[in-house]
Amino acid sequence: MNEHLNKKALEIKLDNRSKYLRKLIVKSLIGGGRGHMGSAMSLVEILRVLYDKFIKFNPKNLKKRDRDRLILSKGHGCLALYSILADKKFFSKELLTNTSKSGSILGGHPEYSKVPGVEASTGSLGHGLPIAVGMALAAKIRKEKHKVYVIVGDGEINEGSIWEAAMSASKHNLSNLKVFVDYNKIQSYGFTKEVIDLEPLMDKWKSFGFEVSEINGHDINQLTKNLQKFKKNKNKKPSVTICHTIKGKGFYFAENNPSWHHKNSFNDDEIEEMNYCLNN
Repeated sequence: MNEHLNKKALEIKLDNRSKYLRKLIVKSLIGGGRGHMGSAMSLVEILRVLYDKFIKFNPKNLKKRDRDRLILSKGHGCLALYSILADKKFFSKELLTNTSKSGSILGGHPEYSKVPGVEASTGSLGHGLPIAVGMALAAKIRKEKHKVYVIVGDGEINEGSIWEAAMSASKHNLSNLKVFVDYNKIQSYGFTKEVIDLEPLMDKWKSFGFEVSEINGHDINQLTKNLQKFKKNKNKKPSVTICHTIKGKGFYFAENNPSWHHKNSFNDDEIEEMNYCLNN
């Protein structure tokens, strides 16, 4: 574990763009009255850099053949994905206030064909990376040039299906596949170090044949440089970036706090504190 990157991820200050996207997440949380708050907040900068600078997409043509694909394998972090998709006009921001309510297209996990811009239904952990490997292999067979990006959770990579998919990606030299590990070090019922220690995580991915890098997952410049390097990459390996992040990032009371992994209600004081953090 890179303690330096852990500390930097905690210390980094959020700019207005990152705060704005978090405001959209809070809109979903308050509107629906529940959600995976901590799991969404650690993802914001990864998704922001991907959609602001790298992913090719067209909200008016969801099936465009040469679009890049993004799969949020840790589907419980979907509030962050909803916020960036709403921001990019895949659907109206007003829909965020109905998240998780009966009849809403925005559920507690993202659903393909229901939510515009969602490439795969995820939530049952360990499935998103195998789907992404299939998409990347299909693109390679068809000689298509688009990229496939997938975000996995650190608790999620306890699943054996993740490593089976990793072996397949390496076997087929899927250089068009980019994996991000949201390494916030907390899973549903405790710290990853106490549940199943993932270290040495870099060495694990290297042993599976991946090009591996390690960065601060809240640092816009590091994320940008990392993705620029991937776009220029000429080797035949699939790529993984271990992103050191903070669960609940941006909210002092939720940061590194396992009790904010998921909340099924919010009292007035908690709502006031969330809004305070985003306005100061």
